[in-house]
Amino acid sequence: MTPRPFHPYPLTRGGHRQTLLGYWLRRLNRWDRRTEDLVVEAADGVKLLLRASWQAGERRASPALLLVHGLGGWDGAGYALSTAEHAYRLGWHVLRMNLRGAGDSVRLCPRLYNAGLDGDLVAALKAAAGLTDQVAVVGFSLGAALTLLALGRSGSALPASLLGAVGVSPPLDLDACAQALDRPLNRPYQRSFVRGLSDAYRLHQRLAPERYEAGRERGLRSLRDFDERITAHYGGFRGAADYYARSSAGPHLTAVTHPALLLAAVDDPMIPVDSVARWPRSAAVELELLPTGGHVGFVAPTAAPGCFWAAERALGFLEARRTQAAGAG
Repeated sequence: MTPRPFHPYPLTRGGHRQTLLGYWLRRLNRWDRRTEDLVVEAADGVKLLLRASWQAGERRASPALLLVHGLGGWDGAGYALSTAEHAYRLGWHVLRMNLRGAGDSVRLCPRLYNAGLDGDLVAALKAAAGLTDQVAVVGFSLGAALTLLALGRSGSALPASLLGAVGVSPPLDLDACAQALDRPLNRPYQRSFVRGLSDAYRLHQRLAPERYEAGRERGLRSLRDFDERITAHYGGFRGAADYYARSSAGPHLTAVTHPALLLAAVDDPMIPVDSVARWPRSAAVELELLPTGGHVGFVAPTAAPGCFWAAERALGFLEARRTQAAGAG
């Protein structure tokens, strides 16, 4: 399957337009296919919830695609459902991952996720690899960064059946992205993130009051504030700066050995283009920088629902890896 070139609709170019259009076009996406809940033990006391939709027939006859949501997301995020539907139509099993404590997994495991928990993704991929013969992963935003961190930092632990990975709008330098959110035009995004993360923290605190301090989320004004007071505090970091330095995927791209596509837009309002393009990369990593597309926007004519061209591009990349694997076999 060769994806069509990215040609946005008239008057839809621009980082903010693409970002907001992508959200509004996909916000009503729903998943109506049969779904099985899979619980994965990722670490001591840590359980992950994966939602699997299987193709008919022998399970090992089809590859499995693991989807990893972004900051404040869950398995029902619009971009994830667009990609899931496109992949399913192409014959892939679809496994939609909830990061620890995200979405419906919060009652299963009221723990906080962060961008440095690549071991959770490794555990999810190993679980998928135990159920079918070929696996791949697509991550979005923070999920994209986590995917690339796992490929670079934990590559030796990944299953041998991993075909490849795609990161859509990856924040490879967490500090640079936190700075970008402080820009005046990005304040609505920042307020949305802080509001959603604070609401999620309050739910975690109610479910696990012995673990999380009540009121710690009060008065937060920025994502950096949240990461300083909550993410770093409960994630074992010395502060937000330490969290960003130790969890950013950019420095690990030279160690990636599995085929990987980084798909990003020059006009992404939340991710400065230099923070994506400046990192040295191994030969396994392909960077595709488009002049427009916004943040997980990529609104254009496509076979994927919600006008999500990135889903078509991601599956085109992974289908090519699948064909290569078949030829090598």
